Amino acid sequence: MTDALVPLMVLLPLIGAAVALMLGRRQRAQMAVSTVVLAAVAAIAAVLLARVDASGSGIAVAVGAWPPPFGIVLVVDRLSAIMIIISALMLLGVLVYAVGQGIADQHRETPVSIFHPTYLILSAGVFNAFIAGDLFNLYVGFEILLSASYVLLTLGGTGERIRAGVTYIIVSLVSSLFFLSAIALVYGATGTANIAQLSVRLAELPQDVQLILHLLLLIAFGIKAAVFPLSFWLPDSYPTAPAPVTAVFAGLLTKVGVYAIIRTETVLFPESDLSTLFLVIGGLTLAVGILGALTQADIKRLLSFTLVSHIGYMIFGIGLASVAGLAATIYYVIHHISVQTTLFLTTGLIERFGGSTSITRLGGLRRASPMLAVLFFVPAMNLGGIPPFSGFLGKVGLFVSGADAAGGATPSTETLGTSTPGPDWLIWTVVAIGAATSIVTLYALARFWNLAFWRPKAELEGYRSRLIDSVQEAPGATTVVATRTTPVLMLAATAALVALTLALTVFAGPLFELSSRAAENLRDASVYVSIVFPGGVR
Repeated sequence: MTDALVPLMVLLPLIGAAVALMLGRRQRAQMAVSTVVLAAVAAIAAVLLARVDASGSGIAVAVGAWPPPFGIVLVVDRLSAIMIIISALMLLGVLVYAVGQGIADQHRETPVSIFHPTYLILSAGVFNAFIAGDLFNLYVGFEILLSASYVLLTLGGTGERIRAGVTYIIVSLVSSLFFLSAIALVYGATGTANIAQLSVRLAELPQDVQLILHLLLLIAFGIKAAVFPLSFWLPDSYPTAPAPVTAVFAGLLTKVGVYAIIRTETVLFPESDLSTLFLVIGGLTLAVGILGALTQADIKRLLSFTLVSHIGYMIFGIGLASVAGLAATIYYVIHHISVQTTLFLTTGLIERFGGSTSITRLGGLRRASPMLAVLFFVPAMNLGGIPPFSGFLGKVGLFVSGADAAGGATPSTETLGTSTPGPDWLIWTVVAIGAATSIVTLYALARFWNLAFWRPKAELEGYRSRLIDSVQEAPGATTVVATRTTPVLMLAATAALVALTLALTVFAGPLFELSSRAAENLRDASVYVSIVFPGGVR
């Protein structure tokens, strides 16, 4: 019976988008439809997660009763169920925030007739990507969410947003071109696009052909995940959008790329060993991203650079090629989705309340709004890795996994496929970079909190400090009209997500155990294959 719930995770948002579009300017009805749909998807994901976690396997649904590999297959295992439930919760929280902002601003930033249908289409694309059982359907999921993101990114039609949208579209099209070319080459070489069947057939190809196909897919997914050196586009694209849109983009879209990389390494190419490459890329992403964050005066750009930087932790975890490393990566993905989304929502409140997002123009916010100070401080410290928050726990999990891999403490049975960890010196180097990145992240966020919240507003005029001597303003930065009244829905949605980030700490033990079980499923590609082909691959 629960098998029938799997397609609903994609169908409900698409049907909801159609209904919202037909409702036209009936604002309350559109808001109700969007809220009910995303709440329903979160409930379905919870049911499916309980089912697959209890069974230890997964669910495969053949769309249209066409058996795989001839038809589309949707696959839900522990990893995909985890990704859908955290994504649905974030999408729901951001939606409530957007509704509150829209009511207060007469929907200037998020026009209801456009925003809600597009937002649901974006959600459908995200959910479809997480349960796609073949490469082409994964491509369709990417294109659905990217098409919707083009619209959301340019809401308001300002010159700044149009320019950012053009950059985003060009980069996304290049990524899609790489992905589509890789799919064509994979199909030409193997005769299938079914991920489970590819797990077997790709291993039969010559090693040089495997490497070419592998790297093509990684380039496509690396652009979407914003890993160095393919991350240049993100800091100039995300900060220009309305706060709810930026929050969704920062929290979710890059993680779809990370998810695709995990599937590529654990199912498509379990026999290939690119651990050293992942470690190098992870270390560079950590370092370059956080160095960019240090020079930013605008909190939106600062957070965009930290977003790039912290993707490096996930790439590092994948590069460890161990169950423990992948488990810590999954937990860190959950943490980062929730914390990064929350911080961008809080930034929207700061801009609304203070009229700017630059530390050169903000001051006295702690006294003016103690609640806003708390809402920013908690997730900022979490992202910075202060114990006992989930950011600290996730990083410790990654560092311990790295130390085990470098010290040879990881048993061979706990590696992923036939992969082996990279050189010990390289693992220790990336661990050191990761630890330094955490400290610098904390410094950058604490600097912003100190100047924007703690510094009296009276000191803004002529203020000089080493803290801001080397920072630069965002290109085309402007101020907005500040307001001392913040809608209850915006505050409530942000507070709820802050509470969720704290829950990741309170329930870190069960969540780590769940992440470990999900990683254990990924240790052997045959587990995924058996979900789709219980009787063996034909």
